[in-house]
Amino acid sequence: MASRRRMLLKVIILGDSGVGKTSLMNQYVNRKFSNQYKATIGADFLTKEFQFEDRLFTLQIWDTAGQERFQSLGVAFYRGADCCVLVHDVNVMKSFDNLNNWREEFLIQASPSDPENFPFVVLGNKVDVDGGNSRVVSEKKAKAWCASKGNIPYFETSAKEGFNVEAAFECIAKNALKNEPEEEIYLPETIDVAGGGRPQRSTGCEC
Repeated sequence: MASRRRMLLKVIILGDSGVGKTSLMNQYVNRKFSNQYKATIGADFLTKEFQFEDRLFTLQIWDTAGQERFQSLGVAFYRGADCCVLVHDVNVMKSFDNLNNWREEFLIQASPSDPENFPFVVLGNKVDVDGGNSRVVSEKKAKAWCASKGNIPYFETSAKEGFNVEAAFECIAKNALKNEPEEEIYLPETIDVAGGGRPQRSTGCEC
């Protein structure tokens, strides 16, 4: 009963350097925020368990430095992702303008089987800065961009104050989960020779 294999969901966080990717991840997983800014060198990941509809899942959240020189992380980093989170700083227009580049980069590197429907979630971070007076990317503008890309869910967050972080990651986890049955299809392929053409529908449907 409880001995079912625990499902691992891989989530990747992308965005320019300094938008708060690591802080968002730390706030969600460890409920901590640090003012010390340290560029993430290469890739790093944290895991957090969550329960949904009586099943236990492990969310593996991958973070990479947003600087161009680290974009050579390539295929191994992106491959197998169940959801991609795009983060911008609402106070820096360039970080918002670059969301499209990050999205394209992900689709090229990860080459998901159904790119049109692959789950993305967009976070507009640092809404706490200067009481919101220095923001340059409006919620309306961000939502319009998300709508134009197939209605990507959008959340405004503050990693520093923990605002909306839990809700955002809950949505991220559920979207990763929706993508999960597709990933499971890859498993039987290795057994195909022995299994003949027998349909293996029993896995992947938890309705």
